[in-house]
Amino acid sequence: MTEYDAIVFDSDGVLVEPPAYETQLAATRDAFRDVGIETPSQQHLDDIVGGVTADRLYDICRTYDIDAESFWDARERRDEQSQFEAFKRGARDRYDDVAAIAELPGRRGVVSNNHHSTIEFKLDFFELEPLFDTFYGREMTIESLSLKKPNTHYLDNAEADLDATSALYVGDSESDVVAAHNAGVDSVFIRRPHCRETDLTATPTHEIDSLSDLTRLLA
Repeated sequence: MTEYDAIVFDSDGVLVEPPAYETQLAATRDAFRDVGIETPSQQHLDDIVGGVTADRLYDICRTYDIDAESFWDARERRDEQSQFEAFKRGARDRYDDVAAIAELPGRRGVVSNNHHSTIEFKLDFFELEPLFDTFYGREMTIESLSLKKPNTHYLDNAEADLDATSALYVGDSESDVVAAHNAGVDSVFIRRPHCRETDLTATPTHEIDSLSDLTRLLA
């Protein structure tokens, strides 16, 4: 078994429950209203919620003759606030098995495609800061869209912070596995209920059903 001196975790779907699609859809619709668009097409809403690229975002904004930067700022703020509210009212929660992370050896970090501010909020709200030595989410900019996983930008930054020579990345999506491969580190795919039946085209180094399995995996 490889010995890892650092373990990095995705956030949504790994540490905490992922955001509801409907909540993200409502936040995006509100952002369109903020810039004067009352009836955006469902396809455009779905494209933005489903992981829009910068090029696609600019295309969508040209369709409505709106400033892309202004719209994206509204969307990010609306999305951030909708997540804060979901946690506060108990619509989203942390996973019970997160407590097992405290038993793991080595340094630990968090890398997510979610906003950096939202990761900071979650770690504070659920009192998880003591478990991690560093964390990265993306900035609320259009430019940050090109840095999302499977790009290794934030994962590389976390590895540097952790002074890692042999890291392990734990995620719940194909992009997490690919990001780990791209960064040259081993990966763990955790099969939470929302991704229990996911068919992966990229092969993770390990698969687990619970974060509690990590202690046995690394023993």
